Amino acid sequence: MEPWFEAVSVPADRSWLLFDRRLPEFPFNWHYHPEFELTLTLNSAGMRFVGDSVENYGDGDLVLLGPNLPHAWQSHGLINAPGVHRAVVCWFTRDWIEGLIALTPELSAITPLLVESGHGICFGEDALAKVGERLATLHKIAPEQQILTLLGVLVDLARVSDRRPLSAGEVTASTAPRDRARMQRVLNHIHAHYIGTISIKPLSEIAHLSDSQLQRLFKRSTRMTISQYIGQLRVGGACRLLAQTDLSLARIAEETGFSDAAHFSRQFRAARGMTPGDYRRQFDQTQRWQSPAGTKD
Repeated sequence: MEPWFEAVSVPADRSWLLFDRRLPEFPFNWHYHPEFELTLTLNSAGMRFVGDSVENYGDGDLVLLGPNLPHAWQSHGLINAPGVHRAVVCWFTRDWIEGLIALTPELSAITPLLVESGHGICFGEDALAKVGERLATLHKIAPEQQILTLLGVLVDLARVSDRRPLSAGEVTASTAPRDRARMQRVLNHIHAHYIGTISIKPLSEIAHLSDSQLQRLFKRSTRMTISQYIGQLRVGGACRLLAQTDLSLARIAEETGFSDAAHFSRQFRAARGMTPGDYRRQFDQTQRWQSPAGTKD
């Protein structure tokens, strides 16, 4: 799908932009911008889309995105309700950060991180422990302290090994996207109805294209077939239900659009490399380890 361009306006009295977003939901909004973006997502669970990566995200999701890398979040539920979905977003330009590095050799450790961010970077628990609190409280401190904190966070993230690339390829958006409106309509329909049966004909009608034209456009835009994309969404929804509920596998299969439990198990194993039951047990073990009773001195 072709993303839309988001204009990020940095105020005249600022060198970068901090946005503390608090919303009742994060709707799917596939977009890009020329700025780097560091985002910490809190009290929210759902799906994260970065380039050709489609993954589940949860509380404390921390990512760094390079310029013009298409991305979106789509929330599925709150971690703690009632409440709001929160995202702490830091935007900064390439000229600004590279200019600082050129003037301040002590910041040169950040350079490899910026290069890696072209694929998108997801940071793990160790990185979150180092910088999460500083990012979550950025809005509480003065602007001159905010900029020092951001630079310190970037230096610390550059030093951690607890990070991985998100997009297999460096997928950057076209400055003159074609068929964007068509793909937006198609994706909106898929995201609203993926639990049910989705056939090519209504999607083609929504896009005002022939079946073969839509299939080519979809593959070119997302690097997946329509069925592969729907499968990713269904597996992502299943992961959320496995982690957050005690529903049976048969019920989860029904709730996420799979024809039966056996089909669900096959598709889940192909996508995640483990059975749904193994995924749930792994998640339960992780939760016990992170709970107060499971911590070690």
